[in-house]
Amino acid sequence: MTKMQDEKQYDLEDRTLAFAQTVRVFVRELPKTVGNIEDGKQLVRASGSVGANYIETNEALSKKDFLFRIKLCRKEAKESRYRLKLADAQDNMEQGQKREVLEQEATELMNIFGSIVRKSE
Repeated sequence: MTKMQDEKQYDLEDRTLAFAQTVRVFVRELPKTVGNIEDGKQLVRASGSVGANYIETNEALSKKDFLFRIKLCRKEAKESRYRLKLADAQDNMEQGQKREVLEQEATELMNIFGSIVRKSE
């Protein structure tokens, strides 16, 4: 099991930071193909945006602002999952497992933010 699976974090600021950091390590280890380079850049941006937008959510000026920002968190988590699916680990089993763990974390974050949206509307 990976560190992310062993220590599920319930503080979303910490959890989204850990997600972005783990994604950066994953991208750094990918084979340097044209697709991986371009998708990796987008993956790094999207994974970092999940946490950045969540931090801004905590400083929302109104309920409307809060909902907008939490929806952005969900959107960026969804994009992160999509970019992870595109990553070409070139049949490297270890990288494939890391990708699956990251996809699961992105899915869980999407579900958490989706639940927050539903409960806040």
